[in-house]
Amino acid sequence: MNLWVDTLRWLHVIGATVLFGTGAGIAFFMLMAQRTGRADLVAHVAGTVVLADAIFTAMAVVVQPITGLLLAQAIGWPLSEGWIVLSLLLYVVTGLFWLPVVWIQIRIRNLAQQAATENAPLPAAEKRLFRTWFICGFPAFAAVLAILWLMVTRPEIGL
Repeated sequence: MNLWVDTLRWLHVIGATVLFGTGAGIAFFMLMAQRTGRADLVAHVAGTVVLADAIFTAMAVVVQPITGLLLAQAIGWPLSEGWIVLSLLLYVVTGLFWLPVVWIQIRIRNLAQQAATENAPLPAAEKRLFRTWFICGFPAFAAVLAILWLMVTRPEIGL
């Protein structure tokens, strides 16, 4: 193709990789910290997770639709193509799960910090929030996997 299309495609793949990789890494480290039951460790990891989401995930969330739109225009794919429409819908679904998860992560961090400061166990509210956070991850992660599949295969989907 040309340099512009190759650059857009590369940026789009990097953004998708960051979304997938950061999401998987965050889930793993939060789960491992939670399993220890240590308030200080949960507070530290949750703080790192909040920061990683603010830096990496949020940036990729902004970059993905921009590079996707520019790439579709440059290649000549109409945005009404079924696989593009489905990708965008799944992107919205992912966002609908991600936004509350960000708030939950902040709340988990704060509750764990408070427990660590007071040398107390993690409160029941933190554990409930973690379960909700964990459950929200499944549909969001599945949606991201589906988007990646759609991006790679670009199947004919009639709408």
